[in-house]
Amino acid sequence: MNVIAINGSPRKNGNTSTLLGKALEGAASQGANTELIHLYNLNFKGCVSCFACKLKDGKNYGKCAFKDDLTPVLQKIEDADAVILGSPIYFSDVTGEMRSFIERMAFPYLVYDANYTSLFTKKISLGFIYTMNVSESRAKEFGYDHIFTRTEMSLARLFGTPESLFSYDTYQFPDYSKYVVTAFNEVDKAKRRQEEFPNDCQKAFEMGVRFATQGVAG
Repeated sequence: MNVIAINGSPRKNGNTSTLLGKALEGAASQGANTELIHLYNLNFKGCVSCFACKLKDGKNYGKCAFKDDLTPVLQKIEDADAVILGSPIYFSDVTGEMRSFIERMAFPYLVYDANYTSLFTKKISLGFIYTMNVSESRAKEFGYDHIFTRTEMSLARLFGTPESLFSYDTYQFPDYSKYVVTAFNEVDKAKRRQEEFPNDCQKAFEMGVRFATQGVAG
């Protein structure tokens, strides 16, 4: 059982990375092999629209032909039994690095036929962990759930049924007094960090346990 977590945050020790680490701890507790990959460590691009992955009888049909630091990661995805994607929310969506990763991960497997079928050879457990600075009510007001669902549905068609974890109103700065952030109350942020973030960590751990015990779905 191989479980891979992809960190789409530029911070290696931030909220997103912490939750991904907890998910992998949960998977490892059930005997899974785990790996955390930081996208911001890699030099890569999003899809370059070369269409080599769609070329009839082409040597790269169903594979991303563009070679860069993401190439070995994409091979690991193919060999994985579960993949967990984590990202903070920037301007109402995942980071640019995560979006570029998703393009490269997904597009080669998408067949341009009537049903948009998948070339991925199995169904895997697919997780999403979203961290954000806003409250749950504000996230709903901004329509985040609809934004995220679009991507999740597209990936579900290719890889497997998705599961999501939302971490709201995260603690962002070690010292709020040094930044222009009057929209937020540092005391309230610290309180939520102490009381609610551990619950998010437990939920992430339990996600990892489920993914490791579910095995390959098909």
